[in-house]
Amino acid sequence: MARIAGVNIPLNKRVEVGLTYVHGIGPSTASKIVADAGVDPNTYVKDLTDDEVVKLREAVESYEVEGDLRRERSQNIKRLSEIGAYRGLRHRRGLPVRGQRTKTNARSRKGPRRMSIAGRRKPPTPK
Repeated sequence: MARIAGVNIPLNKRVEVGLTYVHGIGPSTASKIVADAGVDPNTYVKDLTDDEVVKLREAVESYEVEGDLRRERSQNIKRLSEIGAYRGLRHRRGLPVRGQRTKTNARSRKGPRRMSIAGRRKPPTPK
């Protein structure tokens, strides 16, 4: 089992695709890493030799991935909210941060719609 940056890479995938399972590595970065390591991008992870796995590990170490990346992102958000920046307030309230509209849409940030039926009256019963 190939373990790179603390993540088990799936064996039945190509190396280029398998590297994207590491947080912080997308398709384009994965192809750069494979080219830097000198590994054929079409080889499957189960067919990698130990030398190739070591080369890939060393190539991935030059990027900020997994825990370090997550920690840096959370610290950036915490910094914005501590200094009272507008973006920090939006993060704190769970609203869209980058200027999207909120009158409609934005459901993934705001969560499910609240039921607003508390003020509704029952229809009068016929006599």
